[in-house]
Amino acid sequence: MNALSKHTLFGCVILAVALPSPVRAQRESRTVRIALEPGRTGVILTDSIRGYDLIDYLLRARAGQRLTARMTTGNGANYFNLMAPGEDVVAFFNGSMAENRYAGLLTESGDYTIRVYLMRSAARRNEIGRFRLGVTVVDTGSGGASAGPGG
Repeated sequence: MNALSKHTLFGCVILAVALPSPVRAQRESRTVRIALEPGRTGVILTDSIRGYDLIDYLLRARAGQRLTARMTTGNGANYFNLMAPGEDVVAFFNGSMAENRYAGLLTESGDYTIRVYLMRSAARRNEIGRFRLGVTVVDTGSGGASAGPGG
């Protein structure tokens, strides 16, 4: 191989590495406020996501209330996580590890986030997750019930 061939080969390798990789589909993130009607303790939400999309449902609740959330979906890679008020990354509940069912007492007052997503393998294939998410919040009479609407 002569010197010119070596430089040409080297230049091709550099060029191939410098080219941008295929652009992944743009992630769409929506935030939806869950507003319970007066006298109602729950709601059923029906929606869908595709690929890397996320939906963050915000629910204002008080410490001491009992939260129940259950999601049904036809896509086995469609889940939800729960995050405490002020948290944007770390979930205290991961639906992929608990069959998309949560029931528990809340420890803080504020906006809880219910984040609906597809696992990376399904997102990469740009799959669709159609789901029904049932959410219930009830007073338990255990201390937190006297907190005002703002926490």
